[in-house]
Amino acid sequence: MQDSRGSYKTFRRFVVKAERSVAVDSPDHIFLWGTRRDNSRNRRFNQKLYSLFNFDYDPLWILDMGCSGGGFVNDCLDDGCLAMGLEGSDYSKRMGRAEWKLIPDYLFTADITFPFQIQGEFEDGVRPIQFDIITSWEVIEHIAEPSLKPLAENVRKHLKRGGLWIMSIATVEDTVCGVKLHQTVKPRDWWVAKFGELGFEHREEYVRFFNTQFVRGPKYGAPGSFHLILATDSAKTPPIPKESWRGRMYDIWLGSRLQRRLKRAVVGI
Repeated sequence: MQDSRGSYKTFRRFVVKAERSVAVDSPDHIFLWGTRRDNSRNRRFNQKLYSLFNFDYDPLWILDMGCSGGGFVNDCLDDGCLAMGLEGSDYSKRMGRAEWKLIPDYLFTADITFPFQIQGEFEDGVRPIQFDIITSWEVIEHIAEPSLKPLAENVRKHLKRGGLWIMSIATVEDTVCGVKLHQTVKPRDWWVAKFGELGFEHREEYVRFFNTQFVRGPKYGAPGSFHLILATDSAKTPPIPKESWRGRMYDIWLGSRLQRRLKRAVVGI
């Protein structure tokens, strides 16, 4: 597969070909809970991501699977990345909710547990796209265990060598109005082993680098969750940049309970 990096100047648009355009069997589409409410973003995560991948050179190609309102994708586009999102439900698309009314050419619907192909239209033609980063924020636990393998195959097809699959995973049940939204609720060690079976290696050193600053997680709307950062070719993944102690302390402070309380006291938000 031809690498898309270096061709960004001739890039025109994304094209998605999906076997199933909507996850019609998913409780999240049937019940419409997170897909009509969530629109997560965290600028500090973006800053650290760009530092990790040395964003001073070519734009990063970023795919957010389970993008909901598309806030994270919109931030990445604003920063100069070539980013897009996939969402299993078409609710936000139909309602023009959140970022779907602002960046409709970068947000698509697809059932990520069925085969799909993301292509790029360039000046010289259409060809498959692979991404530097694929993210899944509070998505994986919504996937039934038998569907994890085809999901992982989709990721392998779309992740560059040396790319990272970054995710948050809830370890608690989530039942709303009698509907069980979390289909696979397992402890962290189970997930590490499962992804190992599927050809992905967890890189805990990258979790330490992000230092609690993710788009979703215990600090950011997902208590009882944890983070995994997976790679298929660890020899090609980027080196972790050096950070100052001030930066590390800022990460710990940002989003903490004390910081949120002070923010509410000072500005009322």
